[in-house]
Amino acid sequence: MRSLLNFLLRIHFLLLFILIEVFSISLLVNRNSFHKARFVNFTRQVAGNVFVKSNNLKQYLSLAEENQKLTNENNRLLNIIESTYKSDEIFFRSVNDTIFNQRYKYTSAKIINNSINKKHNFITLNKGREQGLRPEMAVVSEGSIVGVIKGVSNNYSTVISLLNLDLKISSKIKKNGYFGSLMWEGQGYQTAILNEIPLNADVQVGDTIITSGFSSIYPEGVLIGFISDFTEKGGSFYEIKVKLSTDFKSLDNVNVIGNLLQTEKLNIEKQTE
Repeated sequence: MRSLLNFLLRIHFLLLFILIEVFSISLLVNRNSFHKARFVNFTRQVAGNVFVKSNNLKQYLSLAEENQKLTNENNRLLNIIESTYKSDEIFFRSVNDTIFNQRYKYTSAKIINNSINKKHNFITLNKGREQGLRPEMAVVSEGSIVGVIKGVSNNYSTVISLLNLDLKISSKIKKNGYFGSLMWEGQGYQTAILNEIPLNADVQVGDTIITSGFSSIYPEGVLIGFISDFTEKGGSFYEIKVKLSTDFKSLDNVNVIGNLLQTEKLNIEKQTE
């Protein structure tokens, strides 16, 4: 103990200097928006590099599981191709959606950091601005909802997970179209709550919940989960418990969806409001 105290006495000027430097940098960052933005971007890059290194080992150890996921995805795509077959002359049919007038582009990304045990969970991806990602893009995994991109740096991006108290998703019951707002209430990583469904709606345990398509972020029909329980709330609506189809504990690769007409839709809605 005495040796430790002697050592601290010998370097107390150095410790004081470091403390003053940290305090000075903190004042500079917090009181100057330009420096604050540069500091946030720098920390994202550093954190992203650390996550990449740690994730490389995890990726190597899970190659067998990853190959199985790729095989399942290939089978899913082959089934889609088979379902679009029409005749010996027409192998694919192009659908022009004149009702919703939406076009989407897709790109893959890898998760390099993920949390599920907080109230505001985030996911980090290994792609960013230089790879075409931007805020307000949808993120899915194997056809099921994951979250929405929030922050973007040159080569990394952060995603507000569905397991985040700040995220609400416009959702509907697939069989009858009744829509409401779905959000996570911080209770476990497998369940969310769907509200605003009226009592006259036909609701049954096991019903499929999908995205409504009303937002400018998610296309219609992305799988969210299945009804596990429901109760009356306030005398007019149901409170519906939804078992999420995404296993947030095993997420690895995701798809990012960009709405090419997002800006146009938001602008015309803003003019109307």
